[in-house]
Amino acid sequence: MDSSIGYALVASTGAARAGILRTAWGEIETPTFMPVATHGSIKAFPHHLLQNVFLILANAYHLYLRPGVITLEEAGGLHAFMGWKGAILTDSGGYQIFSLAKQRRLSEEGVLFKSHIDGSSHLLTPEDMVDIQRKIGSDIQMVLDVCPPYPCSIKEMEEALSLTHLWAVRARKAFLQNPTAYGRPVQQFGIIQGGVDAELRKACWNSLKDLDFEGWAVGGLAVGEPFELRRPILHLMGALLPPEKPRYVMGLGTPIDILEAIAAGMDMMDCVLPTRNARHGLLYSWEGIRNIKNSIYWNDFTPIPPWGYTRAYLHHLFRVEDPLALTLATSINLAFFMELVQEARKRIIDGTFYAWMRDTTPLLMQKHRQSNP
Repeated sequence: MDSSIGYALVASTGAARAGILRTAWGEIETPTFMPVATHGSIKAFPHHLLQNVFLILANAYHLYLRPGVITLEEAGGLHAFMGWKGAILTDSGGYQIFSLAKQRRLSEEGVLFKSHIDGSSHLLTPEDMVDIQRKIGSDIQMVLDVCPPYPCSIKEMEEALSLTHLWAVRARKAFLQNPTAYGRPVQQFGIIQGGVDAELRKACWNSLKDLDFEGWAVGGLAVGEPFELRRPILHLMGALLPPEKPRYVMGLGTPIDILEAIAAGMDMMDCVLPTRNARHGLLYSWEGIRNIKNSIYWNDFTPIPPWGYTRAYLHHLFRVEDPLALTLATSINLAFFMELVQEARKRIIDGTFYAWMRDTTPLLMQKHRQSNP
């Protein structure tokens, strides 16, 4: 692997890790949270205003459909197309395949699906997804996998694991033929599936570990399973995955989930939750969650980080349905999520992470009053 990319461990406290993820666009301190820019944009928020964010997530499935790889190639890749100077991780579309189950058919060759836009049929193979992500210009490519639902039958799970393994082998071979994009070195992450069954997770890991991906992801969590079943899988994967490689848990996004993932040894997380909930007026903070649309905030002039607009002003913007409300709320949630992982990193380095997490968790779970008494 090119020495300019990769992962370096800085400090650890128990299983929790603080590290550096190196990319062609610079170094990223971990643990980190990746804002979701599915179509090459963070909904309702201009990405040039992001603070302390150097890695975002886009979706190869959606970008393949719109604007299409021809447009992205002509632009010089997604970085140039959207004017983003940081790193980009692209999900290959395994979760979208899962969520569009009625519109797709799986086979050893790949996945045949109908576009959710116009109903047109598309066949995508593991090799296709490597090529598509190379044309997008992803700094971190995810392999094509099958994300099984929760709950699912034994047959469904066996099929998902079999295809995930077969496709990973082919994707790795295709990637290693040219591990670059637009002249920059890039990385490819493998994905471990297996639902909430520890033995299946171990089996999936054992079948894939010799492929020696640049990083590893834990897929198939946060798909409906309860936290009590998710937690031990996170800790199992933290114990199994190689310490010299970055670990990414996919689609996990409540503050409590993020802290648990970090406690289990994960380095990277993503979720639409902070941006989606922002558009509904739900704001995250160290004191829990507020619904800023509720009437209790009409005369609350407390300023909110990161820009200092007051609760009353944001309440007013939602009440009059001004689009600015969505932008300001998104900025608040993203700032908090980034502050959360940055504080976790500090606590890992100074050795107080688990005590801090224990004290912080009850506060993050609070929901504030919904209306005036």
